[in-house]
Amino acid sequence: MESLYFRHFQAKHSCAHVALFRNVSNAGTLKKRIIAASTAEGQHGEQERDAVNFAFIDARLITSKLLIETAISQAILAESQGALRTKTVHSEILFNLNPTHNITEAIRRYGVSESNTDVIVVKIDSRDLAPETVEENMKAVIDGTVVQLSELEGVTDWPSVKKYHKLNGEMAIKEAAGNPVRERVIVDNIVVSSVAMKSVMN
Repeated sequence: MESLYFRHFQAKHSCAHVALFRNVSNAGTLKKRIIAASTAEGQHGEQERDAVNFAFIDARLITSKLLIETAISQAILAESQGALRTKTVHSEILFNLNPTHNITEAIRRYGVSESNTDVIVVKIDSRDLAPETVEENMKAVIDGTVVQLSELEGVTDWPSVKKYHKLNGEMAIKEAAGNPVRERVIVDNIVVSSVAMKSVMN
């Protein structure tokens, strides 16, 4: 797990903890738990919402660590300005990652699904929350192995990324055909720029 610090934001949302889980075995159960927690009532409901108070992201659609950092930064910025388009700062990350402004589509496409075996988990909180506690809480709800974020290179589903972002017709990508390394750099640059500009283009 890695911790990112955003000192220019309010203390309560100045830190983001990011973990890549591989070989996840309970994605379907986790999705059901998240849905149930959103409508559960009373003390049990509060406890369940707190337990799953993370962003759960389909790692196959993430092109780089920079993409995650950009989506997180934009989500914290929106929250600090009172401009969230979704209910929480964590769901805002999913919204930012999606190329359209359809919130339901963003959660369906980028959120955890029954078939996921690779999941990125993000917790945004204050710097006072110990990373060890965050990782322990993540492991309490998701069954998988935490690995280095550098393993994203072997996880990303590049054809799906190009499809969702409608990049197959991009001239720069066509010119990079036959050179997968260069093509992936171009795709990542386009996707990261798209996320960074989304709030401006809204």
